[in-house]
Amino acid sequence: MRKIVVGAFISLDGVMQSPGGPEEDPIGGFRFGGWFAPLVDEKTGEVIGQMLANPFDLLLGRKTYDIFAAHWPYVDKNDPIGPVFDRITKYVATRDAGRQLSWRNSETLGTDVVAALKQLKQSDGPDLLTQGSSDFLKTLFAEGLVDEVNVFIAPLILGKGKRLFGDSGQPGNLKLVSSQVLPSGIIYAKYVPDGEVKTGSFEFETPTAAELERRKNLT
Repeated sequence: MRKIVVGAFISLDGVMQSPGGPEEDPIGGFRFGGWFAPLVDEKTGEVIGQMLANPFDLLLGRKTYDIFAAHWPYVDKNDPIGPVFDRITKYVATRDAGRQLSWRNSETLGTDVVAALKQLKQSDGPDLLTQGSSDFLKTLFAEGLVDEVNVFIAPLILGKGKRLFGDSGQPGNLKLVSSQVLPSGIIYAKYVPDGEVKTGSFEFETPTAAELERRKNLT
């Protein structure tokens, strides 16, 4: 059985748009494209390499696929990532199921993306790693299809932009598997789902009159 593993670079306020360069994804007037690049040092590269060390195929939304297809096939053959991305299978979620994909070893997920993903997860093969693909991730989280979340949390606030978690995610606890604080200030954390959200209370067993009045005035 294959796992769906999310890999994401995010700001402290959860923005993941255009981490790699100014022209990567300026949609919506986003003006901080390339915000992650200055933080990547030798240690960050090492940890990213560890995330990519186990066998995987890529699972991408259409926009991220287009970004990758215009870049990774053209990097130097000695690049540690490009040849790997070029060789493995790229599964692409696109509303245009008949679209021709130019990057080798690429295929669409068809018109019923959720059904295709469930079938993929049951098949033999390496894990399915997402990169970017903020719109596509909404579907994965909403359908409860994500088995692991790897986030590189950058020490900055971007304010506006596409975020890792929207309002459509399925509520649930996460268990921290591992974490590192990198010299650049980036926090790398790996999580796995851990059941339903648990709630508790710090309230008095018998509410005070002031508390009852406060509740009455809630809007």
